[in-house]
Amino acid sequence: MGDNAGSAEQGRSADRCLKVLCLQAVRTHFSALGVQALLDLPVPLIKDLLHHLTICQLDELQPALNQRGISTYSAWVRVLLDICGRKHVIDVHTEEEAKHRVMRRLFTAVFYGFTNSFIRRNLTDLSSPSFLMAAAKCVRHFSLMTMHKPLQGLTAEQRPLLILLEKHIRSVGVSQCIDLKKKTETALYVLHRLLDHGVATELVVHLQSPIVLAWLLHGRGSQYMNPELKNLMHSENLSCNSAAALASADKANCSLSLRARPSEDQEGQVPACKRSKMDCVSVEEEGESYYTMDPQALCPLFSLCNGSSAGPCPSGQIHHLEIRNCGSDSLTVLNPALPTFFCLRSLTLHSYYSTFRDPDVWSLSVALRQLFHSSCSSLTHLTVSVLPRTDFMEILLDSIPTVTSLHVEIQSVMGFSPRDPQTAESLMSELRLEKLTIKVAELQTDVHWITSVLRRSPHLTSFHAAGIRLPIGSSHSQLLTTLSESSRLLRSLNLEDMKLSDCLPDLLNLLTVCRLEELSLNDCRLLEKCSNQEEGLQQLVSALRTLPSLHTLSLAQNRLASSVSVLAQLFSRGSASSVKRLDISSNFIQPAELLDFAERLETHCPPHLLTLDLRKNPADRDPHTWNTALKGLRPFCVLLVEGWTSTNMMADHISNM
Repeated sequence: MGDNAGSAEQGRSADRCLKVLCLQAVRTHFSALGVQALLDLPVPLIKDLLHHLTICQLDELQPALNQRGISTYSAWVRVLLDICGRKHVIDVHTEEEAKHRVMRRLFTAVFYGFTNSFIRRNLTDLSSPSFLMAAAKCVRHFSLMTMHKPLQGLTAEQRPLLILLEKHIRSVGVSQCIDLKKKTETALYVLHRLLDHGVATELVVHLQSPIVLAWLLHGRGSQYMNPELKNLMHSENLSCNSAAALASADKANCSLSLRARPSEDQEGQVPACKRSKMDCVSVEEEGESYYTMDPQALCPLFSLCNGSSAGPCPSGQIHHLEIRNCGSDSLTVLNPALPTFFCLRSLTLHSYYSTFRDPDVWSLSVALRQLFHSSCSSLTHLTVSVLPRTDFMEILLDSIPTVTSLHVEIQSVMGFSPRDPQTAESLMSELRLEKLTIKVAELQTDVHWITSVLRRSPHLTSFHAAGIRLPIGSSHSQLLTTLSESSRLLRSLNLEDMKLSDCLPDLLNLLTVCRLEELSLNDCRLLEKCSNQEEGLQQLVSALRTLPSLHTLSLAQNRLASSVSVLAQLFSRGSASSVKRLDISSNFIQPAELLDFAERLETHCPPHLLTLDLRKNPADRDPHTWNTALKGLRPFCVLLVEGWTSTNMMADHISNM
């Protein structure tokens, strides 16, 4: 009997091995077989085949499979897990979302020649030009690094890729320094094609180089031209061998010389490349190399190099500008440009290594005020971090009151500034704010600056506050009361790293006034002062059930622990909550407590598929019970889980005490 069972198992194992070999052979001979031959296979076999195909094959086959009603979602998720690691939480819900995430993760690395374990295992597939062409259709952000060979390929054999990028790239990031006084015309040309000929309207600058920032901004929105850039672009000062190079160019009639001078047929179509706008930096053996940073000269040069003519270059517009590592030098370039930067819709300024100096913020506020008084401003989104004082938040708002979204981070080791009564009385005009995010890293915060802004913002729909710490004896009840009175249109509330243990009545009142769609109360010590934690959580659940609009709820890092089972009552019959996403991560929920929650949730089954975030809870205390709980939850939950150890969990728990 045992021998027969063993033989049957061996037979099944042999069949599986043969099936895998056949599927791998299909991948190897995919081109020869053709798409139609694969579509004629039985659906179960096609689904098995998907997990053996390369990324390019999967991309090519997907449209035809979708027409047959077959989704490639599981195959793309499998690839994503292979890239990120099996313990990585994959929070994607559609095949297009999964596919785009795969392509975005791989494009930059493959284009610049970076490697990781996944790329090395799939090098044959990923090194083919077809992969970059397929990925380019999914990528919306291009990160420019000054690596000459990959960028040079975009002007030569990979020119079709550049044309495709022009059609799809919406955002360009400059992450390495470009020295405008050296030969970097290839990088400048790629930027010119994406920003001026392409559809990119968002610029992210990671470097501290005022002159490069001036080049990026010039002609792309503001009417201001930086004097240093103007002198550099129109410099008559040639290098030591430039005269000899120019003479040699006239005699040699070489290709580079032709690129610098359009033919008679092209004159009138291509702007002439004036020598006054070129800075000759090198003389090569039997030829010469001219360097220009003027887009009107760069573009004809590279176009003629590739045997094509081009008309006058368009000028792109920057609608969204983000400057990271922004310092005083960057602001000296930006601030003069702001008053005429009429097309700018969002501005993000980060000073990661230190707070902005007071004079920097004052000069920024003056530039914003000038832009506002021009009556042509399109700026509606402003992000500034890190501000040196709390009161600068309101000063910036009054400089450009048309802003509808403000995100500020504030850090001051000196505590809060005293409030000027005269200033408080003068700043009373209504604001157009719809979204407000305030992150504070201060020992103590003057909450009056925040409540003052809230009272002036009757159109506020989203409020996110983090790290607000009050003097001993004070309470956040004033903040919640102000929200209840002044922000009746509030739809999204996110309070983080704030002590709300004595504010439960005020929070419950706010929930009855506003029709929230998203509520996040992370690391707020909600139940810390409740003599009966389950009863306190029950009051919150009862209030949440009265909100039919609520679809996202986060209670991470609140030490719910054994009280978590009360949350199952959100979905009790009669007035079940509409919550579709519930985050209870980092709550020290032990396996037995999760099992209790799962059993109660099975009784009060959610009306919709629930995305449940269980990360950073001590699952390893009792893996069997934890897995039993997960098994009970899976029929009606999409689970976000990852490996976690109790030692890490305890450190995390203690750090938040």
